[in-house]
Amino acid sequence: MTARMDARFAHLKAEGRPALITYFMGGDPDFETSLNIMKALPAAGADIIELGMPFSDPMADGPTIQLAGQRALKGGQTLKKTLQIAREFRKTDTETPIVMMGYYNPIYIYGVDTFLDEVLEAGIDGLIVVDLPPEMDDELCIPALAKGINFIRLATPTTDDKRLPKVLKNTSGFVYYVSMNGITGSALPDPSLVSGAVQRIKGHTALPVCVGFGVKTADHAQAIGAAADGVVVGTAIVAQIAGSLTKDGQATSDTVHAVTTFVKGISTGVRAARRVAAE
Repeated sequence: MTARMDARFAHLKAEGRPALITYFMGGDPDFETSLNIMKALPAAGADIIELGMPFSDPMADGPTIQLAGQRALKGGQTLKKTLQIAREFRKTDTETPIVMMGYYNPIYIYGVDTFLDEVLEAGIDGLIVVDLPPEMDDELCIPALAKGINFIRLATPTTDDKRLPKVLKNTSGFVYYVSMNGITGSALPDPSLVSGAVQRIKGHTALPVCVGFGVKTADHAQAIGAAADGVVVGTAIVAQIAGSLTKDGQATSDTVHAVTTFVKGISTGVRAARRVAAE
């Protein structure tokens, strides 16, 4: 639902601060634990939640998220179960936007029409499908937009001014600026370069521009949030999950707490970013 996403960004703009967008892998390390993590994220400070769809060949993901996907698949997680996590979450939270993030292959196998119908029914607001370029918009992007589902596109440092209009043409919800080339979980980019990139993208669109890759601390979040409409944190959250597990990858009593404690810390940086931006 585009309305829920738009309302959240409008609210944050009125507050004068960027969004905190948190990613975790559906089913990591098991269905119940990942659902409990999702339920705990808004109170910890998450404004928008990215729900990862595990896939056996995640080419754009770094080792931390790849391992999360492997744990989820080993635990029996499927695309159907990932949709069910969103359904369960919506029973107690009707306001936090949910974005499903992953790859096209599981969606294609599931069936695009069936998938989109269930996305709507589960209360999911948007999709990020990292391996579908604009040239393939007819596959999923256009049908999603027709049903009122945001289709969020990635822009990177190599997305030049010639390419950018094509990338943005059917983008909605927000633009996800991947602040460096390479796989997820790399080092933090130079905030001054991020600021320039965000302003360049804003020259082409009125959509919020959110920045991800490499954010691991509250200071990182504050520095990136001073220039962006949102800060995306993924690998560092997944690392908290991994660090809390038993040797054989099972959840412990500390797993949900480890995530919420970390997200609360990041949230302080995001909320401090408005002061930096206003100075």
